[in-house]
Amino acid sequence: MTDVAGLRVGHAQVPGEGALSGTTVVLAPEGGAVAAVDVRGGGPGTRETDALDPRNLVQRIDAVVLTGGSAYGLDAASGVMAWLEEQGRGVRVGPDPAQVVPVVPAACVFDLGRGGDWRARPDASTGRAAVEDAAATASGAPVAEGNVGAGTGAVAGQLKGGVGTASLLLPSGITVGALVVVNAAGSVVDPRTGVPYGEYGAAEPPVHPAPEAVRAAEQRLAEVRDADARPPLNTTLAVVATDADLTRAQAQKLAGTAHDGLARAVRPVHLLTDGDTVFALATGERPLDPHNPIALNELLAAGADVLARAIVKAVRAARSVDARPGGGRYPSYGDLYDIPPPAPRPSAGSAPAPDSPVG
Repeated sequence: MTDVAGLRVGHAQVPGEGALSGTTVVLAPEGGAVAAVDVRGGGPGTRETDALDPRNLVQRIDAVVLTGGSAYGLDAASGVMAWLEEQGRGVRVGPDPAQVVPVVPAACVFDLGRGGDWRARPDASTGRAAVEDAAATASGAPVAEGNVGAGTGAVAGQLKGGVGTASLLLPSGITVGALVVVNAAGSVVDPRTGVPYGEYGAAEPPVHPAPEAVRAAEQRLAEVRDADARPPLNTTLAVVATDADLTRAQAQKLAGTAHDGLARAVRPVHLLTDGDTVFALATGERPLDPHNPIALNELLAAGADVLARAIVKAVRAARSVDARPGGGRYPSYGDLYDIPPPAPRPSAGSAPAPDSPVG
């Protein structure tokens, strides 16, 4: 995500024993970014998404909040609003430059009680901590993945979910990035092979776990299903961003087609118990080719690709947790299939260029 110049990402977790939730903030550069949203899940929890309709007033926004805690956790956006107001950032509504109203779109995942404490969920202080964390990072700083921020209590089917991020540098020089919180009711892994669905069709061949690991994983997942009688109240959230100069209508198209990446990597998806929501951000640094009427197509395809890749990275980066009262666990993909997690991304000072088409 932070390969899109100017964007910063911060995380915060709810403190205390029995807490397994948190908040993630994507902070736009000074002056904000063009934003849009596409909601396709049947049980969404959102805030300020109507403001992103291209027919409405607000042109640019300063931050997007992804949070745990179900609808309660949307209060995290209040902390982000307060911080932005202190910086003088937002829609100016009076003669004094300090008279602003920050527009902070937000969406939540369901993770209530996963750590044992039903009331341990994000609030305004969690949102403030996350946006302060984002503001304190350097431009291009690597983004923590796995059990962080809004992914702290996330699950994916019976696996531990989490936060993942990926990017793609297009031949035109435009960058497209994605950040996702994988908390899906559907599965992210093909039970027949142990391969994440999002790796099928990728430029690089998928890594197949050993057959004996696949058989053992199937048995362990059945035990997890039998031990958890609660309904699969879930949601996958994402932000797809680009440094291209997009109109609000073009950004909305990008948010919509990015859902194709979600559908490739999670099966089934967009259920009544999901609140699947994708935001799009455009910082406007690079113009689209004015002589190519379908130049946007390149971005639309890339948005779906990077979102599918980010989902795979989230699942691979997640770690097993004791997530339910009575000693139950949500196992990680790596533990289940005996595959080590990926190496951490290098620090911003030595970070490579954005992910290649095969990255």
